[in-house]
Amino acid sequence: MNRKTIGSDERGWLPLFLAWLTALVASSGALFVGEIMGQTPCVLCWYQRALMFPLAIILAIAAFRADREIWRYALPLALGGMLVAAYHVLLYYGLVPEAVVPCGKGPSCSDAKMTILGWVPLPVLSLLAFAATSLFLLAARKDSPR
Repeated sequence: MNRKTIGSDERGWLPLFLAWLTALVASSGALFVGEIMGQTPCVLCWYQRALMFPLAIILAIAAFRADREIWRYALPLALGGMLVAAYHVLLYYGLVPEAVVPCGKGPSCSDAKMTILGWVPLPVLSLLAFAATSLFLLAARKDSPR
């Protein structure tokens, strides 16, 4: 391997590591809120978990192996999660009519317990986590061989 190849490998590894770290922190946070704080997730939160938890696993493997092609499989999960989280944020702020609310029977995400530091709603944090993961995966895609 020459110096240029090694530098390229290192540059490709960093976005994967950051994507994995974001997914790991988001997954750990979701588990903390549900298991430690005892807050039952709503239906939309479950969908977001179903899309985030696999990201933490497959991105860990990809980062360990420096597999920059993982964006092909992980990016659809991250973008799907971002869509669900964006819809959840719209519901949270009342921008979607009540007749379309899918989490009406479960716990309320608008409860004060569902915020971090008393002002950041969990749906917004989820949206930010999926967006950051997507951006890191796009950066990994840029560095991947074609």
